[in-house]
Amino acid sequence: MQKHKEAGWRSVRRRFGRTATVLGLLTSVACTSTGAPASVAGAGLGPAKPDEVSVATWNMCGVRQWSCERTGSPQDKFHQLRDLIGDSDVRVLLLQEVCSDDLSSSAARLGPEWNTVFEPYADVDAAGTRNAVACTGQGRGQAGFALMAASRLEDVEVIPTDQPTVGLHRGILCARVPAQGLRVCNAHVSLRESDSEHPEWDFRDDQLSSLFAAAGTDNRTVVGGDLNSPPPVGDRNPSAWIWPSEAYTTYRECDQKGSSRTGRPTHADGTKIDYLFTSLPRTACEAVGTKASDHRPLVMRVTRPSESSATPGVSTSR
Repeated sequence: MQKHKEAGWRSVRRRFGRTATVLGLLTSVACTSTGAPASVAGAGLGPAKPDEVSVATWNMCGVRQWSCERTGSPQDKFHQLRDLIGDSDVRVLLLQEVCSDDLSSSAARLGPEWNTVFEPYADVDAAGTRNAVACTGQGRGQAGFALMAASRLEDVEVIPTDQPTVGLHRGILCARVPAQGLRVCNAHVSLRESDSEHPEWDFRDDQLSSLFAAAGTDNRTVVGGDLNSPPPVGDRNPSAWIWPSEAYTTYRECDQKGSSRTGRPTHADGTKIDYLFTSLPRTACEAVGTKASDHRPLVMRVTRPSESSATPGVSTSR
């Protein structure tokens, strides 16, 4: 059945038998502007000013059995992480398709100040049984998505989202980064036709709405990740309707200039599907070339918020 934009469609869809499912509790926790950004092509943003902080999102394509066999070794991917940190002074990373053992190893090699939180993907069968996805290769651990920061991560939470009834469950992971004055939310949105029982169902609108709802009215939040969706532009984009209105209005995307909703490609196929949004002033945006994944890391530099800049009455402990 075709999914439409009408507001009543979610209830209609559920009457036809779809049940909402949510991610489980964290199974592994290790740690505890509007102005147009400058365009820098691949050379690195260099050191941030004292009042700035750089945040990156990157789908590492570390799960080799997911067509990632030719995108570099764990060592290659670590070198890319290290270069991101060194060349663009990245202090917070949103990572997707990372293996748990590779993540912990990378954090240890980067230094004791680096901390991570990890949430595994789950493969759900017709009986509702959840099974973690194991990364191929000895000692690689589980496949999942993660946050990494050069400081403590606090108030970690998995945001409940609609997920396929049968198929791969991804999700949204949020945490505060007190040392940077930020709250960050990392999302890995479902692909179209990701429900094996109901391939006609599209979950992306609900998941994107959940992502921006998680940001709430706290103007110190950065949200993004691999959203598996092109920008909401162009007459030939049949999925533009999935985007919540606040994505490019209340919040601004890393590569957004003025009212434009385009952006540089982040995937090897020439599309943009990786994003960073914030209401903080953006000072730079960079899509980094890499041979260690089929995704390009996206780096956004923002003006570091002060304690007095938080929206009154809004708690960052979520």
